[in-house]
Amino acid sequence: MYKIFFVLLFLFSSLIAGYSQDTLINYDALPILDYSNPREYEIADVSISGVQYLQKEVLVSLSGLQIGEKITVPSEDITNVIKKFWDQGLFSDVKISATKIQSGKIWLDIYLKERPRMSKLTINGIKKSETQDIMDKLNIRSGSQVTDDILNTIRRIIREHFVDKGYLNTTITIREIPDTIRVNMVQLIADVNKNGKVKIEDVVFTGNKVFPTKKLRKELKKTKGRDLNIFKPSKLIKKDFIEDKEKLIEFYNENGYRDAKILSDSISKVSEDRINLNISIYEGDKYYFGDIVWIGNTKYPEELLSKVLGIKKGDVFDQKLLDKRLLNDEDAVNSLYLDYGYLFSSIEAVEVKVDKDTIDFEMRIYEGKPATVNNIIIEGNDVTNEHVIRREIRTKPGDLFSKQDIIRTVRELAQLGHFDPEQIEPEPIPNPSNGTVDIRYKLVEKSNNQFEVSGGWGYGMLVGTVGLRFTNFSARNILDGKAWRPIPTGDGQTVSIRAQSNGKYYQSYNLSFIEPWFGGKKPNSFSVSLYRTKMNSSYGYYSSVEKDQYMKITGASLGLGKRLKWPDDFFTLYNELTYQRYSLKDYTGYFFFTNGNSNNLSFSTTLGRSSVSQPIYPRNGSSFSLSLQLTPPFSAISGKDFSNVTAQEEKYKWIEYHKWKFKADWYTTLAGNLVLYTRAHFGYKGFYNKDIGPSPFEGFDLGGDGLTGYNIYGYETIALRGYSNSSLTPRINGTKSGNVYEKLTMELRYPFTLNPSATIFGLVFAEAGNSWYSIEDYNPFLVKRSLGVGLRAFLPMFGLLGIDWGYGFDDVPNSVYGHSGPNFHFTLGQQF
Repeated sequence: MYKIFFVLLFLFSSLIAGYSQDTLINYDALPILDYSNPREYEIADVSISGVQYLQKEVLVSLSGLQIGEKITVPSEDITNVIKKFWDQGLFSDVKISATKIQSGKIWLDIYLKERPRMSKLTINGIKKSETQDIMDKLNIRSGSQVTDDILNTIRRIIREHFVDKGYLNTTITIREIPDTIRVNMVQLIADVNKNGKVKIEDVVFTGNKVFPTKKLRKELKKTKGRDLNIFKPSKLIKKDFIEDKEKLIEFYNENGYRDAKILSDSISKVSEDRINLNISIYEGDKYYFGDIVWIGNTKYPEELLSKVLGIKKGDVFDQKLLDKRLLNDEDAVNSLYLDYGYLFSSIEAVEVKVDKDTIDFEMRIYEGKPATVNNIIIEGNDVTNEHVIRREIRTKPGDLFSKQDIIRTVRELAQLGHFDPEQIEPEPIPNPSNGTVDIRYKLVEKSNNQFEVSGGWGYGMLVGTVGLRFTNFSARNILDGKAWRPIPTGDGQTVSIRAQSNGKYYQSYNLSFIEPWFGGKKPNSFSVSLYRTKMNSSYGYYSSVEKDQYMKITGASLGLGKRLKWPDDFFTLYNELTYQRYSLKDYTGYFFFTNGNSNNLSFSTTLGRSSVSQPIYPRNGSSFSLSLQLTPPFSAISGKDFSNVTAQEEKYKWIEYHKWKFKADWYTTLAGNLVLYTRAHFGYKGFYNKDIGPSPFEGFDLGGDGLTGYNIYGYETIALRGYSNSSLTPRINGTKSGNVYEKLTMELRYPFTLNPSATIFGLVFAEAGNSWYSIEDYNPFLVKRSLGVGLRAFLPMFGLLGIDWGYGFDDVPNSVYGHSGPNFHFTLGQQF
């Protein structure tokens, strides 16, 4: 207590006391005391000498000597005062003397020589960056008094810093060099010798009988001995070793050995740079789950709770598994209650009996009353209007609290694309007094409007693109001049304007609008798009363009989408009516006719289900769709016999077909943010009239990067990396005729950054696919295979950009080069 009080007063006095010069005492003239004949005196005065930085009044008080007090001289009273000052560690010399004795009174002086203060600390023998790290840990200021405690602290922190990095033999020598400029100041110089890293030769286990040493070594993920794998770490890092010991005990616990513990660990020296790590283990007995009885449950029967728990009598005891199945998993027992309003419920697993190796449990449940949602609080929507958010929220005021509804709300808000999906934070705020709960949704806006200015190479030509895409547009505020900052925003509508050109050869224009909540009351989408494309014939790699030889495509579409409630509300139904007009003039080499007009009036319907967690970097969920696009059977309606019609332009004046597509995508989290993405796609285009045959338009063009912006030939572009564009599309008489396709994909994805301003992830892929002329030719096992790597970067201003390197292993039809070999591919936007 005295020591702590003294240090505090010392710090205080150091701040307010200035430099003072003490009067020198002539010790030869001091009174002579007879140590063989102690006498009692009354203290007349107590003075302090020798100090320069401490207040003398404070030191007198700390001595415990008071004027008027009786004291025996010499005696233990004086000795105890001296010891008290020595114990502070702040003085290099302490003396107490009598300056005067008169009439039974004594005048005492306490001489204190302060330890020097540190003017500077220098660390030699290590890198500048290492010095800075150590200085940050030491946090010792200039002017601090040099005590044994400070010197020991410096040695300890430096040594621990390097021991943690594998330098177990680090030595530190500290020198005190007098400061020639400042009085009673010294420079501290710490000479550090790391002496090289010490690595683990072997990890030796004792006491293990159930699991072999080889297995236990594998459970130490970061603490390894030396073996043939030179890439494995073999340094002894204290922090990593502590974590590994905890994981080792978790391994035992998960296998039923709940009493397992590490009795001791030690190091034995093998050589100057090698040690053995010795670990002594007590395994204990293996335990099993016994009877599990549920108490307090009224909402759910015992049979259902036991089924959800998934643990049966006789299963190996695992406390971690028990906690997960009771409380932590998404489908845990606790979730049953949270999904139906029981926010205030609790479940406690109580061991009621341990019989040899079997543990019986009582699951004691307190259900409480269901909680209802009171208020929904939305924070962070600086741009998006609140009604756009509230219509996606599944937790409505007055409804029972539901954990699943919160999870679903987070997904729906992420799918909007207006907020950073990594920072959507739902926060339930319980009000136990009235049985309600407020839910706060914390959002962080992100810009997802896109401006595109780019050049790309596709189909043997360079195409420039300029485009604008506003994904949070507000059509109702178009006439409001104040809303143009720079455009009206906040209502979640999408407007896209895009133009592409290759100068004189190719031009394309596209305008589209999407309203996700048509009418504002139900999640029914409405979309409209207009587009026009013109291509001129060219020769000699587009060096010569024939303006009078061209193909023009003009089209428009109207779409209506609906979110279904059955079989569940992840299902959607989308219908679209499309009209396209193809106008050809002396346009050769691509279709079955070269002159004339062709009309494509079609209706398509798509049934889909998507539970994908978020749009940019999904970690879980799936997406399925089955679509049918068809035209009326114009030939059957007209009743005309086409068996003798030779004019191709007459056959295809009104094109007819039925087109079926199936797509399935899965996202599976393997570990952390490592995601496995798998995909299976199939497409088939059929015809009604065998005298007309397949339509020259709306087929499948397989191979390459899949840039849909170059879908200029009336075909649906399907990517298959590792092969060049269109290389896998069959040709009949030199004309592309892909009417059936199959594609399978596996990707292993890992993000480098999930920052909303730049989401970047790498991938490794394996793909296989092929295209056929007719369904009779289709062979699901006759596919073209490829492997490769890629990189994706999502930039809010430009969308998803990517580059892939793929190697195609199989032959390319109509190619003289054999297998495809390596190919680079550039992608823009998500591929579907």
